[in-house]
Amino acid sequence: MIDMNCGKLKKNAFRVTKNRGVTSARVRVPGGHLRADVLGKVQEIAETYGSGEVHLTIRQGFEILGIPFEKVDEVNKALQPIIESLGINQSEKGRGYDSSGTRNIMACVGNRICPFANYDTTALAERIEKAIFPNDLHVKVALTGCPNDCGKVRMHDFGIIGMTEPQFDPTRCISCGACVKKCKQLSVEALKMDKNRPVRNVEKCIGCGVCAHACPTRAWTRSKDQYFRMTLLGRSGKKNPRMGIDFIKWADADSVVKIISNVYAYAQKYIDPEAPGGKEHIGYMVDRTGPEEFLRWILKDVNLPPKAEIYKPLYWDGIRYSGLK
Repeated sequence: MIDMNCGKLKKNAFRVTKNRGVTSARVRVPGGHLRADVLGKVQEIAETYGSGEVHLTIRQGFEILGIPFEKVDEVNKALQPIIESLGINQSEKGRGYDSSGTRNIMACVGNRICPFANYDTTALAERIEKAIFPNDLHVKVALTGCPNDCGKVRMHDFGIIGMTEPQFDPTRCISCGACVKKCKQLSVEALKMDKNRPVRNVEKCIGCGVCAHACPTRAWTRSKDQYFRMTLLGRSGKKNPRMGIDFIKWADADSVVKIISNVYAYAQKYIDPEAPGGKEHIGYMVDRTGPEEFLRWILKDVNLPPKAEIYKPLYWDGIRYSGLK
């Protein structure tokens, strides 16, 4: 066994395990989407350098288990084809990951596969990955294709929910009422029949796209422009777990990426210098600074589309265990 700087090991995306002298390698998979040949490379590393076991993480990555400290450099070299194939930013080839602070960006399967999804979640996850990784700050981002929220994005610092602005062509409508029925069953009853035609309540509509999915004649279609609902500051943890709250609806992709990128400057200024490992949930910083200061930072140089609406005031609470102030 060799001596190992555990801080350096963790920054390099290896886990400090309970077994002395043994680590596990974390493999990033932005958006949870990869080519099947990557699985073969993970298997090869696990069997050559580790225990032959792999853990599928809840954040859609891999942990290659049972790696002796003295094999870390070899594993980093072996990881290089995976890092390159997944397009991960890297300062030096063959040295593995530059950081583990910003967690793997999670996503549901999106509209490459799911008929309910309103956008390509993988593509946006990969774009966000390019913008924010590597970074040592503790930030969690998750994407889901529609308000069904299969990605459970409200448990993250930033949740991105796909929206669409339904487009109606009356010349294709056969007045079957399928859209109204499905909106009532699966969504928020934003449609009603009026003079034998469906009418959309613009204020009530959440942009889920159920009407477009249900329509047999494509009288309803998804908008060419893609929109997003962003949620903020969901988290687990020991002190004050809580669900993320609505922040913006009808945002565009450029604004989403810019807002997430802006949080790093805010965190660098306001992070608790005594936070363990230099990491702290963003929500605890907002508890100290107040939401207005947080919004000032994350909305800097953001050009929202005219349709975008910011929810105000922001308020979140969640469970507070007894004895906490």
